[in-house]
Amino acid sequence: MANTVTFKTKQVTKRMLSGLTPRANEVIVSRFGLTSDTQRKTLEAIGQKYGITRERVRQIENTALALIRKSESFKNEKDVFTELKKLIHTLGAVVSENDLLNHLSKDKLTQNHIHLYLTLGDEFTKHKEDEHFKTRWSVDADVSEQIHKSLKNLFENLSENELISEGELVAKFLDEVKGLAEQYKNEEIAKRWLSISKKISKNPLGEWGKSTSSSIKTRGVKDYAFLMMRKHGSPMHFREVAKAVASTFDKKCHVATCHNELIKDSRFVLVGRGIYALSEWGYKTGVVKDVIKELLKKNGPMTKEDIVDQVMKERYLKKNTILVNLQNSKYFKKNKGGQYVIA
Repeated sequence: MANTVTFKTKQVTKRMLSGLTPRANEVIVSRFGLTSDTQRKTLEAIGQKYGITRERVRQIENTALALIRKSESFKNEKDVFTELKKLIHTLGAVVSENDLLNHLSKDKLTQNHIHLYLTLGDEFTKHKEDEHFKTRWSVDADVSEQIHKSLKNLFENLSENELISEGELVAKFLDEVKGLAEQYKNEEIAKRWLSISKKISKNPLGEWGKSTSSSIKTRGVKDYAFLMMRKHGSPMHFREVAKAVASTFDKKCHVATCHNELIKDSRFVLVGRGIYALSEWGYKTGVVKDVIKELLKKNGPMTKEDIVDQVMKERYLKKNTILVNLQNSKYFKKNKGGQYVIA
């Protein structure tokens, strides 16, 4: 498989581990997954094999890493660390572990060898996963600090269910980090930085927002339907919605299931026969007479034409349906000026 690095990892590792005792060598090989099965072993598993505590295994690992760092063979591999440092700089100086290893090689074993070098090299700082960010590595403390700060700012300035296009988010982010050197200011690097965050992510349509939002973390038909209608921008029949979900997201979407989900969810409003709109567009729930009542409560007496006009904005209805409702003297009557009021 193609690697970005020019050195032969197995040979580099073999030379660096050559000064260790057999047990220390095996602990490092097991901990970093440097065998063909590529499985990184736990302290527990190694301890059981040797009949020692996990704490003792940790001591052996730390001592072995310290010995490698002091060895002549480690100093002889300086070019390896220089090359890795340059590569991380070209990726943006701070990059998620996953992105970094996948960029350097698609081969899991090679990735494990490189992970060992990152752990050994003084020039690489590992930032452990926390509530805001994924595990990441950096080679420049100032850049790293600014990226972390800017990602937090970006998150705090997003409202709960806001969706933003990738281009717009990248532009906002690059504006946040305007103090950084020009070499880092490109879209590719910005996207890589964004992917460090656990608080901001993108949905299947490529729109970004808070990771907790149902518009980002899509769970089932109703969330896909919401994205679809939002993209469409105007009311849709539930059959149309089901069809759009199935073709856009390659998901099985039965018409009846889709209809049931739309009925139950307060984000959708029935605005005509089988036609739904999003409540965030200002459409109101309730039957036609309720909509007319609401309008009259809000605006006072209204002409027949104004009522028809206003109701048509909130409902996909025939004009006649509205007029029939207005004739119901139980709910509505005309005042002296010929305008309608609530009975």
